[in-house]
Amino acid sequence: MNKQIISTILLACALCSWLPLVNAAEELTPIPKASDAWRFEVTPYLWLTGIKGTMNFDNSLAKSADYSSGNVLSNLKSGGMIAAEAHNGNWGVMGDLISATLQHSGAIPVQGRGVTLGDKITLQQTVLTGAATYTVANTKDAYVDALLGVRAIDITATLNGNLEGTSISRTISNKTSTVDPIVGAKGRYRIADTSWYIPAYADIGSGGGTTNLTWQVMAGVGKSFGSLIDASLTYRALYYDMKSGGVLQKTTMQGPQAAITFKF
Repeated sequence: MNKQIISTILLACALCSWLPLVNAAEELTPIPKASDAWRFEVTPYLWLTGIKGTMNFDNSLAKSADYSSGNVLSNLKSGGMIAAEAHNGNWGVMGDLISATLQHSGAIPVQGRGVTLGDKITLQQTVLTGAATYTVANTKDAYVDALLGVRAIDITATLNGNLEGTSISRTISNKTSTVDPIVGAKGRYRIADTSWYIPAYADIGSGGGTTNLTWQVMAGVGKSFGSLIDASLTYRALYYDMKSGGVLQKTTMQGPQAAITFKF
């Protein structure tokens, strides 16, 4: 009898020492769980985007754009980037806001004229993506939401040109605002039963009147630091092909993105 009591005590002690490890492993899982309780996420981030394509200024003057992430960052005048999600059960809503003003100045010698043309390009843009989501997969290793929503973009491109040393100058500007329906999916995959994961996002859309096609993709690596904070480093690309008159003519914005997600 004494041996049975001792064995029971030892087994209980072993279980007590083992359970915290199980709970800790569960807390560090990067995979969210769909439940009837509300859960929220707020994600401030920094997207070091480069721009490659063509900007249309007045239906007759187009200027190619090929700026690296470093060029864009050095020409950034103001901006903000944030995303947020809310979920209850399998249903949810998400939003993503990008607002930035870029400005670049330069000078171009005019051959055979002995003068220099100075130019200053200002690009102001706001991109807002909103969607309803529905969880289509939720296992211990994977989480996937299908999404249906819209992406709105308001963008103004302004070109200020002048002949240096003279009073001759000209300003050309073009503004486009459009809202396009999008469909897509987002989620994450757990890496080898750890707190590391692969985040991914993709959407595609059209039909806003000005846009022939728009799409957005993102993938990278992330890590969960318990139930309150995630951090990720990803590569993101956003593409726009607008009809005649639209500011962005087959233009891709792409680059690395660093983000911190606060969960509550």
